[in-house]
Amino acid sequence: MRFDLSDEEWAVIEPLLPLRVRGPERVDDRKILNGIFYILRTGAPWRDLPERYGPCTTVYNRYARWARRGVWRDIFEALAQNGEDSLLFIDASIVKAHRAATGAKGGNWRRTLAAHAVAAAARST
Repeated sequence: MRFDLSDEEWAVIEPLLPLRVRGPERVDDRKILNGIFYILRTGAPWRDLPERYGPCTTVYNRYARWARRGVWRDIFEALAQNGEDSLLFIDASIVKAHRAATGAKGGNWRRTLAAHAVAAAARST
């Protein structure tokens, strides 16, 4: 599928995953990771996860549990050390600020209004 890990990607990530811990046997890690990556790449709600990735609660719980334990950070750091461009980071997010965000408390709207008042004052020649 479009969002699923290739065999090469899985071969790199699999050794970085935590070993089996107590509790019931884990569901296929690759299927769960594919489900997590599907949600992260599409931005869909967890409940809209396609059935081929397993129950949405299982996928979400694994994502949240690994986040609390620092597994995602460890995976990222290990992958960053192996990459040639590990120090290069590109952020394509856009944050829009309110027009008052450039000034002091309350924005700079008072200065702007004063400047408009001066410019709009009637002038006689």
